[in-house]
Amino acid sequence: LDVFEKEPTTLEGTPLLSLDNFICTPHLGASTTEAQENVASAIAEQMADYLLKGAVRNAVNVPSVSDEVLAKIGPYITLGEMLGSLHMQIARGSVEEVNLEFSGELADQDTGPVTVAFLKGLFTPILQDAVNFVNAPLIAKERGIKVVEAKTQQSSDFTNLVRITVKTNEGSNMLAGTVFGKQEPRLVRLNSFCLEALPAGPMLLVYNKNVPGVIGALGTTLGEGGVNISRMTVGRQQVSEQNIILLNTDTQVPPELLSQVTQLDHIDSAMALQLPVHAA
Repeated sequence: LDVFEKEPTTLEGTPLLSLDNFICTPHLGASTTEAQENVASAIAEQMADYLLKGAVRNAVNVPSVSDEVLAKIGPYITLGEMLGSLHMQIARGSVEEVNLEFSGELADQDTGPVTVAFLKGLFTPILQDAVNFVNAPLIAKERGIKVVEAKTQQSSDFTNLVRITVKTNEGSNMLAGTVFGKQEPRLVRLNSFCLEALPAGPMLLVYNKNVPGVIGALGTTLGEGGVNISRMTVGRQQVSEQNIILLNTDTQVPPELLSQVTQLDHIDSAMALQLPVHAA
């Protein structure tokens, strides 16, 4: 806090000064007319940069990212948050370790903001507004979660790939994603399943047996329940009797409809998801 009713302030005038977790700084930044005008101009310019370019400078709840860095990794920051949210929603048990591997041309960039975005996405489903881009790494540290980053310039299938494994006390999951074009995030691996899905908004994750008729029955059930499918991706393993179906829906699948889906023939399990949505 740097503005007080009476300045300079005293302990009698501001009892907050006696608190260990209270930080007081002198009110110097806008004490003159010229300084106030300069501060106002700087704030306006920085807000314009954010609204027009997405560049963030001097924010208290978002790490600063330059225009140059944002141009190179901006879409991967979005992807990281999406993968974090998905990881937490499919995880079982308490998270103990996070391993992030950046491969391809992305390995030459500063990927720190991507890691922070992933952690924010990871904690948001359970902490909601209590987590942001600034405190997400601190939350991971406080919870004893080990965060490991690795980079390699080799990438077999994609120009750039973000591969993230989350280990819990009950197992682990691996997700991999990339960006198509300039700003199109895609989920391309879910454990051993290969797919190409847009990880955003309301979704439905279905594990099913690889037999005819499942997709038709699933679509009919959702349609009768008033849920429209906007996108569908089927993920398959090379040798397996099981598939996964990942659906983007216009609205969240309600619990009673989800129960109907799980009771369909050849459906092993189904899970309703809600991932963050970012403007292109």
